[in-house]
Amino acid sequence: MLLKRKIYDTLVNWKKENGKSALLIEGARRVGKTTVVKEFAKNEYKSFILIDFSIASDEIKSLFNKYASNLDEFFFLLSAISGVTLYERDSLIIFDEVQLFPEARQLIKHLVYDNRYDYIQTGSLLGLKRNVKDILIPSEERTIKMYPLDFEEFCWALEKEELFAIIKKHFNELKPLKELHSTIMKLFRTYILIGGMPQAVLEYINTNDYNNVDRIKRDILTLYRNDIAKYANGYEHKVLSIFDEIPSQLSKHEKKFTLNSIEKSARFRDYEDAFMWLNEAMITNPCYNATDPNVGLSLYKDRLTLKMYMGDTGLLLSHAFDKESEMSAEISKKIITDKLSINNGMIFENIVAQMLVAKGKKLYFYSRYDKKSSQNTMEIDFLIRDFKNPAKISPIEVKSGKNYTISSLNKFTNKFNNKLGNKYLIHTKDLTIKNNIIYLPVYMTIFL
Repeated sequence: MLLKRKIYDTLVNWKKENGKSALLIEGARRVGKTTVVKEFAKNEYKSFILIDFSIASDEIKSLFNKYASNLDEFFFLLSAISGVTLYERDSLIIFDEVQLFPEARQLIKHLVYDNRYDYIQTGSLLGLKRNVKDILIPSEERTIKMYPLDFEEFCWALEKEELFAIIKKHFNELKPLKELHSTIMKLFRTYILIGGMPQAVLEYINTNDYNNVDRIKRDILTLYRNDIAKYANGYEHKVLSIFDEIPSQLSKHEKKFTLNSIEKSARFRDYEDAFMWLNEAMITNPCYNATDPNVGLSLYKDRLTLKMYMGDTGLLLSHAFDKESEMSAEISKKIITDKLSINNGMIFENIVAQMLVAKGKKLYFYSRYDKKSSQNTMEIDFLIRDFKNPAKISPIEVKSGKNYTISSLNKFTNKFNNKLGNKYLIHTKDLTIKNNIIYLPVYMTIFL
């Protein structure tokens, strides 16, 4: 079974440009990059060649150095070695795991200018210095990011398209779903538990066995650890320390990442490269404190005050449970029915962060502590541009419990009201609007 992914339509639109650029698809390991590109190649081209640089022969690799200035010979030999006939303007050449062979990426400029064929590159860890050292990044390269399945793609996989269409309609009209809400929340909690890694989703569809799904997620976490040990040269211990600390940091009431649990005298500037590594690997989603909630949030970013969310909430759940104990079907059932006494705040903030990032948003929050005035002490979970009025900022508070207060949101509104557009409180209940605040069920975050 092949999972339907939104990025496929992006690839189709890119193909219509007739080779004006090469595509570079970045994403975390096991997010489904190669699968979707191969399917696209099979469906949309007369032929394609896939070069996987994790297993490519020396014979193939040598072509990029020997024949970079003679593309006629390059294509002739590439076609002969691969056994694939190339058709002008109707063949696709895929450079898979291109970070392992930067010479191929450097040749993209000349290949695009030649314009005989189309080119897609896929890879992880593409931003690391070691993977771009001594090469010229081609301006003819267009980068897009691929993320785990979002909630809509998860609904597609489970053949719930009609249900998702109803959710979208109710969001557009800002109307509650009433009787349907509990059904959708159960489905959404299933999505949180399984996560959006394609292999985990397929295992759930095929077996409905949560233990099998958990094993797959743990295998992916092990893969990430191995990548850290292999590629985070010189500071792998710091990267692993941060990675392993994420669940406990998110389970605190105060979710800002602090280093004293790793090393008492640790300073953020000593760990900055380690945080950046996890971000560039797309394993985590960092969220920075914006000291002024204004348009152009990056101008007010405090890079030393951040929260670290996992890129996939399903992986976070497997990461949070003890290594030796698999997530049993009984535990999984309690998560889905909201009967497990774990920190739901951690889970729901992480899934909101994941959904915002998948929409192309950089993550910011607002935090201020004032010893002299409690009225100036407040924390807002997320800040985004208002999608209806981009000149305004929308504050987002996330509440996982049934009973909660909104004192921070009220104080924030009073202080910055002239800068604010729509104000959102994301919770597990149905949609409602009170006192100019939109109370949004968490599954509707996807539309913000």
